[in-house]
Amino acid sequence: MSLPDQIEAFATGFALIALSTALLVTVWRIVRGPTLPDRVLGLDMLVAIAIGLIAVVAIRTGFNLYIDIAIALGLVGFLATVAFARFVLARGLSPESAREATRVSTPRSNAVRRRHKGGRR
Repeated sequence: MSLPDQIEAFATGFALIALSTALLVTVWRIVRGPTLPDRVLGLDMLVAIAIGLIAVVAIRTGFNLYIDIAIALGLVGFLATVAFARFVLARGLSPESAREATRVSTPRSNAVRRRHKGGRR
């Protein structure tokens, strides 16, 4: 085994250990996360760590199809993060604050308010 092969084996082994540790810490954060946005961020980080693990395995085995799998996982992870963010945004509004936000922001509600105060249409 030549020196570059030894360096590559050491580097990929170290990367696998570091990424595995990060994966465990991230899973712990997802399970223990106090709020839903913390969990969404943890899931996004989990996808990024999984992409890193797949890339290291691709380097170690020399099987380049893993890179395509990592790219596909990145695209799916991005879409999942956007979907979770929209869910958190929609869930964050209580019915009272949602009604208040729509009442204040729509011009029609101002006309209705003026009409009730004796104003003209």
